[in-house]
Amino acid sequence: MGREMAADRADLVIVGAGTIGGWASYFARTSGADRVIVVERGRVGDGASSRAAGMVRAQGGTPTTVTLGRWSIEFYRRQFALLGTDSGFRELGYLILATSEDEERAGRERVAMQRGIGLDVRWVDADEAVRLDPCLQVSSLRGASYSPNDGCIDPVRNVRAYSLAMQAAGVELREGCGFTGIETTSTTSGKRVTGILTDTGPIETSRVLLTGGPQLQSVGELIGVPIPAGAVRHQVAVLEPHPAFQVDRKAMAFDLSGGLYWRLEEGGLLFGMSNPQEPPGPARSIDWTYLEAMRRRLADFLPVTEGLELRKVWAATIDYTADHQPILGPALSADRGPIEGVTVASAGGHGMMWGPAVARIAADLALEGKTSLVDVSPLGLDRFDAEGRSRLATDPIALPFPKSPHPALPRERGREMSTRR
Repeated sequence: MGREMAADRADLVIVGAGTIGGWASYFARTSGADRVIVVERGRVGDGASSRAAGMVRAQGGTPTTVTLGRWSIEFYRRQFALLGTDSGFRELGYLILATSEDEERAGRERVAMQRGIGLDVRWVDADEAVRLDPCLQVSSLRGASYSPNDGCIDPVRNVRAYSLAMQAAGVELREGCGFTGIETTSTTSGKRVTGILTDTGPIETSRVLLTGGPQLQSVGELIGVPIPAGAVRHQVAVLEPHPAFQVDRKAMAFDLSGGLYWRLEEGGLLFGMSNPQEPPGPARSIDWTYLEAMRRRLADFLPVTEGLELRKVWAATIDYTADHQPILGPALSADRGPIEGVTVASAGGHGMMWGPAVARIAADLALEGKTSLVDVSPLGLDRFDAEGRSRLATDPIALPFPKSPHPALPRERGREMSTRR
């Protein structure tokens, strides 16, 4: 049977085969959706999903993001028993560092909030932080929040895991199939989706889930839905192996004020960063000047890294939102009217960290219009004004992405290096 004959109707069509779209398709199929089709312009996991750093934490800055992180970690832990494959989760523990009095005060308040909702987390002084990572320079910090259950995954292995899960569940994946629009019918309250358009032909459906990470804004533009999910360069590097890093466990760390994080990787040290001063937009080239500045900052915390050679370095375009929180809810057209049957899902730059939970919620919303995982009613598109500003407080535990309240997508600023992971 040819593609044209088979590609006529689905219970749910998901746009994008990244972490959110991939896991959401598995959750939707195993929740009872009969035919689930995922359309992907490129190849599965081609974008940021395979180029992430893999950091996973439940130490969110709000009760909602704590829940998203904790649910995702629990899912990563039970993947092998559930699927016979996994994303390679490793429990390493995570230190979120405080280098000033203000950061310490905010950190202690955050720990109190997190403990109040049951998270295993505590405040540690500088000496205890150094015991958790003997490479740390004790004079560089005042203390840190610490959760022993946080850890990391292997992003490439994660793409493999959800690809195998999709296949086992009977999800139909169409790579090289670009989304170009939707078909709708008028209702008393506005519009309802009746199908999607692709460059290989239409698909009839009454349910559509839009994902797409840093491309989500342009996906929305195709159907007249403003989605203030920006795109920005993110850089990751791995230092050469060193005896200090050839251990089974060492706490990961996040220098919150500098937007710099690090963890063990292949006998060396992986570190990542984003520059809040550069304009938003797709970018895949390496900013060597900024990378070297972050290497110097890293050496202030970890003197052992000074002089170590780079083993790998790559850059990827990742997504973000103005309040550093996910987008989960119905699609709203430019006049703020809903398009019934169309759901929007973005992890807001936290695809590895919150991806499974965001995908689970997205599948629930697409199929049932509700979810029991967490209250996501504040996380819809209606929280943004016409300039992309959010009425929600910003989650304080996030990379310092550009401060522009209305992320735009200007021309691409470079070509990706062949050394990307």
